[in-house]
Amino acid sequence: MTDSKYFTTTKKGEIFELKSELNNDKKEKKKEAVKKVIASMTVGKDVSALFPDVVNCMQTDNLELKKLVYLYLMNYAKSQPDMAIMAVNTFVKDCEDSNPLIRALAVRTMGCIRVDKITEYLCEPLRKCLKDEDPYVRKTAAVCVAKLYDISATMVEDQGFLDQLKDLLSDSNPMVVANAVAALSEINEASQSGQPLVEMNSVTINKLLTALNECTEWGQVFILDSLANYSPKDEREAQSICERITPRLAHANAAVVLSAVKVLMKLLEMLSSDSDFCATLTKKLAPPLVTLLSSEPEVQYVALRNINLIVQKRPDILKHEMKVFFVKYNDPIYVKLEKLDIMIRLANQSNIAQVLSELKEYATEVDVDFVRKAVRAIGRCAIKVEPSAERCVSTLLDLIQTKVNYVVQEAIVVIKDIFRKYPNKYESIISTLCENLDTLDEPEARASMVWIIGEYAERIDNADELLDSFLEGFQDENAQVQLQLLTAVVKLFLKRPSDTQELVQHVLSLATQDSDNPDLRDRGFIYWRLLSTDPAAAKEVVLADKPLISEETDLLEPTLLDELICHISSLASVYHKPPTAFVEGRGAGVRKSLPNRAPGAGSGSADQSETGAGSESTVIPNQESLIGDLLSMDINAPAMPAAQATTTSNVDLLGGGLDILLGGPPAASVETAPGGASSLLGDIFGLAGTSLSVGVQIPKVTWLPAEKGKGLEIQGTFSRRNGEIFMDMTLTNKAMQPMTNFAIQLNKNSFGLVPASPLQAPPLPPNQSTEMSLALGTTGPIQRMEPLNNLQVAVKNNIDIFYFACLVHGNVLFAEDGQLDKRVFLNTWKEIPAANELQYSLSGVIGTTDGIASKMTTNNIFTIAKRNVEGQDMLYQSLKLTNNIWVLLELKLQPGNPDATLSLKSRSVEVANIIFAAYEAIIRSP
Repeated sequence: MTDSKYFTTTKKGEIFELKSELNNDKKEKKKEAVKKVIASMTVGKDVSALFPDVVNCMQTDNLELKKLVYLYLMNYAKSQPDMAIMAVNTFVKDCEDSNPLIRALAVRTMGCIRVDKITEYLCEPLRKCLKDEDPYVRKTAAVCVAKLYDISATMVEDQGFLDQLKDLLSDSNPMVVANAVAALSEINEASQSGQPLVEMNSVTINKLLTALNECTEWGQVFILDSLANYSPKDEREAQSICERITPRLAHANAAVVLSAVKVLMKLLEMLSSDSDFCATLTKKLAPPLVTLLSSEPEVQYVALRNINLIVQKRPDILKHEMKVFFVKYNDPIYVKLEKLDIMIRLANQSNIAQVLSELKEYATEVDVDFVRKAVRAIGRCAIKVEPSAERCVSTLLDLIQTKVNYVVQEAIVVIKDIFRKYPNKYESIISTLCENLDTLDEPEARASMVWIIGEYAERIDNADELLDSFLEGFQDENAQVQLQLLTAVVKLFLKRPSDTQELVQHVLSLATQDSDNPDLRDRGFIYWRLLSTDPAAAKEVVLADKPLISEETDLLEPTLLDELICHISSLASVYHKPPTAFVEGRGAGVRKSLPNRAPGAGSGSADQSETGAGSESTVIPNQESLIGDLLSMDINAPAMPAAQATTTSNVDLLGGGLDILLGGPPAASVETAPGGASSLLGDIFGLAGTSLSVGVQIPKVTWLPAEKGKGLEIQGTFSRRNGEIFMDMTLTNKAMQPMTNFAIQLNKNSFGLVPASPLQAPPLPPNQSTEMSLALGTTGPIQRMEPLNNLQVAVKNNIDIFYFACLVHGNVLFAEDGQLDKRVFLNTWKEIPAANELQYSLSGVIGTTDGIASKMTTNNIFTIAKRNVEGQDMLYQSLKLTNNIWVLLELKLQPGNPDATLSLKSRSVEVANIIFAAYEAIIRSP
């Protein structure tokens, strides 16, 4: 009879019966009783009352019975911690049993019992098991260390278990090595510091590679994941590791294959792209990826999501494998859509005919979502592969002739993009598009059609009638369509003003007076002011030449792509989001990135770019005897003149000059002409002659209280106006005598701040105050302070000399010439090592992304680019400190969420705390 009989009894008084059976002298009866107890526990009955009786059964040589008792203990030890202590002696004894299976079972069970009192007794048995002669016991003990770290991290560190675990990396048994790697990885993720516990060097790597060939598939995955965190010291070592990992690509387990691909993708960054070895390795990567696509659909989907990343990073790997991505009739929809995406990424001049033929077939399928994606894909092909554009347009026209509603609508959306890419080339098909105007009911398609009518109004005789027909239901239209209608009618008016004046007045009235949408109202007012103030300027703004759209608009942002490549074969590579986006807590904040590329692999090496870096950035010396310097200052010495700030755009950002990065001569300084667009908008709203840029104003605080200043109280703050730093102070005389002969001196500081002129303070009668604003230069002597923005000040008057310290607000140290070119920003971000990246969480963020970006700009933090990734707004920003230290930033904002994440990269990360504090102040400012 099978063990199912133990689950069928529901007798009353069962606990009492079990109690007597557990204390029976016969071993078989005991075993039967324990099985019944485990069965009752499994179905949810409370059998904790039998705890002492079950524990008594531990004293046995029968392995099956011992396993059952240990199972019971793991379940009830937490609710009966005092009684669980009874089992400790047996555990300790079992850890020295002659049978290795019992030794391993004992140490595994002790690790699973999460009771502090038992944990204390686990240390000694665990230490012995880590040095056990049997590899099965050692590999079990290795995993037990990770479990113990989860219960008590300090105990593991104090007892030296981490060192023993590191020693196991040199074990002769590959499974012990694999478990030690797995345990160290687990501990590393749980570690608060985020610093790697094991220093990966060539000796350790060699041991791991030796174990790789002989351990189980999951052991191989753990080892490969550890290898992915290692950066070889040179190209030769990278090649050697690649050669030893390549055989894993032929493994039957998909997880092993993808982990091997991850390591190779990372190492490829260190190899010269023009070497034979790199070409051979690239060829070897294709077959295993193709093989994954013959698995079941779920595995296919995971493989396709990873391939999507690989193709974006290195399209050459699969450029000859287009056919494997052709859709099969029985593929699930999620696989079809993913294959379609990869087909577009691999499309080029040599295979475009084949791709278009496939896409045309897909557009006749029954699955609506798939058909829409196929039609959109044809448009993307036209934009990506220029020689095929005509053929793509012809295919789209054929599809429009089918009169299938959703096909027609998708075709119009993509044709709008084709017009943007190839202006004045395919406008002859506009008449065909206009024939389908009445069938359009989706906002995106209607908006696209309205854009086409407005953009080519001069070629469409009845453009005014067509737009007028849209205006009849203006209030019911989607916001996207309303905005396009407004712009299209204004374009039409500027092209044919004589007969469309009534139409433009009607649409402006609808937008500004009858609409609740603030975006629509604002755009309506801007157009109204532009048209009424200067129609010629309006024509220049509205009908300006538009930039051609890029080939691939849905590519992942490069730094995100590099990070995701480091997470191939994990959930991050399936979601196409970094782990921080969906994992909270341990290990989530550790950000991975690819190593800097080898000199022959694209951009120049980091070493080359650092030559001559000292010429522009000011080095901050270490802090020495500050008090001595301050006391020995000559208060009456003449103030140092502040140097005139020189503004130039070819900043020596990486030490090698921007001309190295951009591959050309230094860029000329760009200045905005007085009659530019910004001044025009200022005139429209009556803002001419006023300054729109006002930095955040930090309230004054007491720097020197009256009791320490012998009646002199100084309150102050720092501000930045017209490119200069000011020390704004309120001096109050709370003494009984007047105060005169004021002078001020600043100690050496991190940013070389000195008074630009003497302190011009009038005599101060008792109980009177005076406001002072002292301009500061940045040409003084430099000495590193703690914290960096600490400023030590001495103020003298007719009574005495007074000393105090204050903190300079970070935002006043941000220079006006801190805006980088997009390409320079991107290259610089890649060049700065990942170790120089810090993250900071901002809370209490209010306002829109554009509002925050605008607020930052007024404080000399310049937004280089803005992007929306998975519902998150990403602002890429740059700033430059007055001592020529550049800082690059990425601000992640979630609309409606008061929390934001700020990532900072700089060659001098010491400035991070100043920047973070400045962001807090700016974001919270009104």
